[in-house]
Amino acid sequence: MENESEKPEVLSVRFNQDSGCFACGTDSGFRIYNCDPFQETFRREEKLGGIGQVEMLFRCNILALVGGGRNPKYPPNKVMIWDDHQGRCIGELSFRSEVRGVRLRRDRIVVVLEHKIYVYNFADLKLLHQIETIANQKGICALSPNSSQTVLACPGLHRGEVRVELYDVKKTRFITAHDGALSCIALTLDGTRLATASEKGTLVRVFDSAAATKLQEFRRGADQALIYSLAFSPDVDYLAVSSDKGTVHIYQVGPSHGRERSASTAVDERQQSGATASSPTPGEDEGEPTTRPSSASVGAGNQTSGLSFMRGLLPKYFSSEWSFAKFKLQDEHTPVVVAFAKKNSITIVGKNGAYYRCSFDPVKGGDCKQEAYDTFVNLF
Repeated sequence: MENESEKPEVLSVRFNQDSGCFACGTDSGFRIYNCDPFQETFRREEKLGGIGQVEMLFRCNILALVGGGRNPKYPPNKVMIWDDHQGRCIGELSFRSEVRGVRLRRDRIVVVLEHKIYVYNFADLKLLHQIETIANQKGICALSPNSSQTVLACPGLHRGEVRVELYDVKKTRFITAHDGALSCIALTLDGTRLATASEKGTLVRVFDSAAATKLQEFRRGADQALIYSLAFSPDVDYLAVSSDKGTVHIYQVGPSHGRERSASTAVDERQQSGATASSPTPGEDEGEPTTRPSSASVGAGNQTSGLSFMRGLLPKYFSSEWSFAKFKLQDEHTPVVVAFAKKNSITIVGKNGAYYRCSFDPVKGGDCKQEAYDTFVNLF
């Protein structure tokens, strides 16, 4: 237990690239935890100052730090490259505005500002690419961590638009994913699939990143919600979604589970400039009923409405897929992020210092079983 005077304020929580660890930034430093078994790996908090963002590089000793909180250790417009073996910063990147997000892979550093994204070579911090975006206060950005291919996804220049950089083939895709502004995006480990959610938070869509086509559409619910995180399982069989409704939803992904295969989405393939992509079908993000349709499928697979066979005649609400499994949090009001752990299990961590590990039945779905619960920061 921590003493009353030692209780820190949690500024951020974020998983590493393989979801085996997570980092916690606090108003006095940062901490690193192993997910399974759950245990603290190390902490750096002795008069360090506030760390608003901590980005790990798998499990190695290199981290990217951004100052935050009431007494930030570093200016919020700088990214500090920390070597924990040496216990000091070995590099820094400075900008004219506040850093909204940082993403790492073994050969790249991606820094997200409100209107711009910078891509650097990790070895020598050489600037490789600059991307203009629409206002992006949340620092929305996804970077594929696998060395097999390099894919970056970020907001485009228009509301609801996602820009996908396929660096290995030197191509750029633009996808109009939603009518409303983006709230969250995620890529698979190899970057072949992209998940998106808008600020309305009722629909989550999955796209083929290279072909820029919509593969599936999932319905979280009818009421507006703030989506905190999206996460694919390593085998891309599942997608987990956390929101401010206090429930983590799990959807089955892929041709054996989805009911809307390769639905056409208006996209443009452009290199660096060109016309904007067309909008989705009108009403896809709005005008839903306030009640959930009855399930037409019981057992394996995502649930759909009993009227889904009439899609095309009825509103989009009746043809979307509902979650396959779900878990209700003890504290539904705290921001949480979710990731997949071992086979058929998820890890959930929250800014209230709560840690959950839950399992789900891959055949029946339904309610997840809580396997473990702990606290990594005692706030109360």
